[in-house]
Amino acid sequence: MGSNSNHVTPRVSSIATAVPQCDVHSSYTGWAERQLGTREAAIYRRMEARGGISHRYSTLSGGDATFDFGSFYGSGTPPGTGQRMQRYAEAAPDLAMAAVDALPSTDGVTHLVIASCTGFMAPGLDQLIARRLGLSADVERVSIGFMGCYAGITLLRTAAHIVRSDPEALVLAISVELCSLHLQETDNLERLLAMGQFADGAAAAIVSSSGEGLGLGKGLSAALDDSEDLITWTVGDTGFAMNLSGAVPGRLTDALETSDLRATIEGNARPEVWAVHPGGRSVLDAVERGLDLVPDALDASRGVLDKYGNMSSATVLFVLHKLMADRPRDGAMQGIALAFGPGLAMEGVRFGWESGDAL
Repeated sequence: MGSNSNHVTPRVSSIATAVPQCDVHSSYTGWAERQLGTREAAIYRRMEARGGISHRYSTLSGGDATFDFGSFYGSGTPPGTGQRMQRYAEAAPDLAMAAVDALPSTDGVTHLVIASCTGFMAPGLDQLIARRLGLSADVERVSIGFMGCYAGITLLRTAAHIVRSDPEALVLAISVELCSLHLQETDNLERLLAMGQFADGAAAAIVSSSGEGLGLGKGLSAALDDSEDLITWTVGDTGFAMNLSGAVPGRLTDALETSDLRATIEGNARPEVWAVHPGGRSVLDAVERGLDLVPDALDASRGVLDKYGNMSSATVLFVLHKLMADRPRDGAMQGIALAFGPGLAMEGVRFGWESGDAL
């Protein structure tokens, strides 16, 4: 993925991440089990223990983070969408800024791109963050919403497209997700297990055309036939209801093994490094099987899942952040980032380390 004077290679020079303070993983477990019968609660406990997640963080705090009676999810009446959006408007800008403030620098930003699928507000996050950073009024802004878990890939590809069209651009790309605002009371075991994977988090990245960084190459998109009902994300009266079918891992494995999807992913050369969005342990297992990966190929993804859970679009940036931090100083790190979401669809982008300037 080397660059020359006739070709601009956008690169991510830095990534920073942030999560809220409250770890709600065990609190959610108690809340989920209280909605189930004794037998199903025991099944939930066993399956959750095998889920590969130790911690999940939420912007819910104090009593709300306990899930006890009188809390946000313990009032006897599910909070309405308006209540949830109010919480989003209060918490999302702060969490996004926590990630931005952890970047080495935001000096010279010319473009701002934000992905967030767990809330709506106007003025939007793009305007609020631009004002908090004191960015010039002529900074161009783009907001990406409601795409689901693969929006983090779309975020990076959008930043890369901006840099290719304007090599002088310095793009601040931010993903912030508050998944814990959309839990739904239910006695459905599968739905409780699915919701039990999600958490809150934010990531910020600087993308430009020069300097050392993770070069962003060709993107790829795919949608599996007859799978549109397996992952859905619906706005309702009590927040955004996620449906994540237990059939997703099997469908994904089959697609990777029996169609040209694997060839699309691997391209002309099999990637050396894999940054796969950890949509759950079973999803990572399905990708590992379907692509015949070595056992440690998805260690970065599994590590992020264990420490933080599934933070929707922000999660793949957490994985890339870990890969960048762990990269051998002399390593080329040629790879691909993949994420799966509603559809069932896949978005990806190829990457490779860039050590020099494009201009």
